This record gives sequence, structure tokens and C-alpha cells, in this order.
Amino acid sequence: MSSPLDEQLKRMSAEHWALTLREVVRCYAEMNAALFGSELRLPHLTWSEAVGTWGAWCPGDRKLSLSPRLLSLGWGELVEVLKHEMAHQYVDEVLGLGGQEGPHGSSFRRVCRERGIDPRAAGEPRAPGQADPSEESSDPEAHQRRTALRRFEHLLALAQSDNQFEAESAMVKAQKILLKYNLEQAASAGKSEYSFRHVGSPTGRRMAWESLLGVLIGEHFFVEVIIVPVYRPLEKKRGSVFEMCGVRHNLETAAYTYDFLHRTALAMWKRHKKALAIPSDRDKQSFLYGVMTGFSSKLEREAKTSQEEGLVWLGDPELHRYFRRRHPHVRKVSGQAKTLNDAFAQGREVGARIVIHKGVDAGRDRHPPRLLGTGKSG
Repeated sequence: MSSPLDEQLKRMSAEHWALTLREVVRCYAEMNAALFGSELRLPHLTWSEAVGTWGAWCPGDRKLSLSPRLLSLGWGELVEVLKHEMAHQYVDEVLGLGGQEGPHGSSFRRVCRERGIDPRAAGEPRAPGQADPSEESSDPEAHQRRTALRRFEHLLALAQSDNQFEAESAMVKAQKILLKYNLEQAASAGKSEYSFRHVGSPTGRRMAWESLLGVLIGEHFFVEVIIVPVYRPLEKKRGSVFEMCGVRHNLETAAYTYDFLHRTALAMWKRHKKALAIPSDRDKQSFLYGVMTGFSSKLEREAKTSQEEGLVWLGDPELHRYFRRRHPHVRKVSGQAKTLNDAFAQGREVGARIVIHKGVDAGRDRHPPRLLGTGKSG
């Protein structure tokens, strides 16, 4: 029986593969300019037929190959493996150190660290930044993180209450749990492991309300958010997706919140449209922008209350440095205001009543990005 991966790859015609490889070449040029100062020479880029390998750099014939299976994980994962192999090329051809240290020596790890690239050669399937379970079991910081997350999840479960006051109170307490934990981590001398995650579906046109959703996630959930380009091979089109950068537990809560708010806003529009017997979607974007504006205002009020209690989040400089290493040339997430009509006002009113609830695990109906998975990277 063929797997979903097999079926997806079967839909790729020779033209699809050729156009996708052309996009890989274009992406190589962009990453070369952004991360490597345009010091790399374009190698022979090709698809690999090797089993169990995500990518490889072969210095002898200057060939950089990528596994076609990466397309099943998403364009972002393909780009990460491409950058990994470009780091190998940089160590070999620019630094001239490849033969001296081995493929994943100290120079390679330094090049990756300076550019926000995952240096792992292989590993079990896991989201970037996810620690090995055996390492976490004896890690005091991991224990503290799990405790904070359990309290957060418990409060979100309480936020399912039919009593609006109780639900609101539980969500506010959950937000303060995250704020206090991040303030404690920022004040500690421990070194955090930063990573990234792509959220939402790749799209060629991003609505203003979705951009505003990305903004509020970045402002209130301890992650940095940017829109990154992707290629959609089956459609033969370019698009974009949100990338979040942060520590693992913040990525989990931010990704869950993004999915929750995206689904909730669309459900609210459907209910609103049905309740008022609205015949068309003419005011849909204004309503959804209002929903995000209302919820954003709610978060801002809660943040102000926390500041009055002495809980002031000034950001994470180390996270920002990691973010800028990955994205030296930043295009900020922004949203353009929609018409301030009745639909906007109605959306803002219901948005102010949104209560995030359920546990973090409830949002994992999609697979988190994986960089190297079970394969190997040269």
C-alpha cells in the first residue's frame, strides 16, 4: 500500500521537478547573499536518489543534492537542509577546512551557529530545538519547563468553563504563568536553545487579519514572527508562511494559539453570517480584522495590568540575535487596516470575548517542522 508521501510525489511531473529545482537554485542564490556574503559558487544542484539521506555536499564534483522526500515535510524543511549543506560547502571552499576537521567539526558548527542553522547530521524525527527525552529526564531546567507548561495547560482547560468570568480569569492566569516563567528564564544565567516553527498554510495572498494575527502572536507570546517565502511545487506557485522563532515551549504555545485563533475567527464569521442572514462574504475581511483587533486590545489590557504588578517583559536579546542571524534582512509582519464599518465593529466586539482554552497538545493536529528527521545530512 502506498503512503501519502508516495501519492504526493507521484503527482509531480517532470515539469514539476524541473520548476522546483529552479526554485531551489533561486533559493540558493538568496541564502548565499543573505547568510554567506555571496562567497559561495553555485554548485551542481540535483535531486538525490539515496535512501535515508536528506541532503549531501560532495566537494569532489561540487555537487549538492537534496532528497525529493523533503517536499513532503514542507518547503521550509527543504530550505533548512539546503542551508546545512551550504554550510558544508562554505567550510570546504571558503574556509578551506573541510578535510582537516571532518564533516561536522568545530568550524562547521561555528558557521551554523553564526547563521542560525541546525548543525545536526542525523537524528530521530523531532521538531527543531526539541531535546532528546533521555536528556530532559535529568535536566532541572526541563523539569521546571514541564511544570510551568502543566500549570499553563491546566488553566487553559479551566478556561473551557461556560462561566465567562471564570473562563476569562483562567486565561489571564495562564498568560501570567507564561510571563513569569519567561521573566525568570531571562533573569537566569542559563543558555536557552532557540529554534523555529512554520505555522499556517502557505498562501500566495495574505489577508490583513492574518497579518494582524501574526503581529499579536509576536507581541504577546514570547516569539519573534516573520513572513518567509515558500514554493508550492504541486501548484507551481510561490507563496509565504509565518515563521516563529523562540524556545521550544514558547513555540508550542504560540503555534497552538495561532491555530486556535485562526480557526475561531473563521467560525465566528460563519456564525455571524448565519445569524444575520448575510448573503455574501463582502464584509468578511472587515469582520475578521475586527475580531483580531478586539482580541489584540484584550491582550494589551492584560499586559498593562501585569506591568502595574511589576511584571514587565522587555524582550529576549538572545532570541533577537538568533532571529537576526537567521534573517539578516528582515521584512516585518504588518497588517493594513480594513474599512471601519459595522462589520469591523461587530467583529471587534466578539473578538474581545475570545477565551483561549484547551491544552497545548490539542493544537497538534499538524506535524511540527522537522529538519533532518530519520534521514541524514551530509
